[in-house]
Amino acid sequence: MNPIKGVRILVVDDEPNILQFLELGLLNEGFEVKTAPDGMAALTLLPLFRTHVAILDVMMPGMDGFEVCRTLKKSENVAVIMLTAKDEVDDRVKGLMLGADDYMVKPFSFEELLARIHARIRNQFPMLVGEASFGPFRIEDRRKEIQYYSRILELSPTEYELLKFLVVNHGIVTSKALILEKVWGYDFGGDENIVEVYIRSLREKLGDREHRLIRTLRGSGYRVDLP
Repeated sequence: MNPIKGVRILVVDDEPNILQFLELGLLNEGFEVKTAPDGMAALTLLPLFRTHVAILDVMMPGMDGFEVCRTLKKSENVAVIMLTAKDEVDDRVKGLMLGADDYMVKPFSFEELLARIHARIRNQFPMLVGEASFGPFRIEDRRKEIQYYSRILELSPTEYELLKFLVVNHGIVTSKALILEKVWGYDFGGDENIVEVYIRSLREKLGDREHRLIRTLRGSGYRVDLP
């Protein structure tokens, strides 16, 4: 399997040998990895390590894997793979009911775990694998190209990042402040009206003269509505 850059994986298990084994294996595959020996330590890491995939042991002292899964799914877009030493239907059902995306029984094959991680990434974070389709848009991140109804748009680097952000978050209202943070960066010190300038340019290139594709919501921000 090809490595996927930028994927962050959190491994939570109270067995040091398993933590070390998975950390070394996943680092060798090119992932960014953090480990935690229990549920509370895992939740403490989250604000600093925005996790894509969490691998959670079920049986841990204090806060077990079920509770960590429940907490993650309330506030984070995280793919959760549960690990358990017991192959019990009730445990699998409970984990899935709490939002877990996959389930593995110890002892497990690292290659199988790796395959399941890649499957979750393709399903939940398609942009990380290089290309994704959203309605009439096809985004090829490795080539920094966006196709609109099979036509490759001529975009500057900033226009590309802005349109990608809006399309990936289609249907969601995004404020100017959020756009500046995600596209221009935290340290941008210019006028936020620059967003309007770039939105106007994107509309021209998309032929969106009536603003039906990129909508302006007065006082709130912008929203892409896909046909």
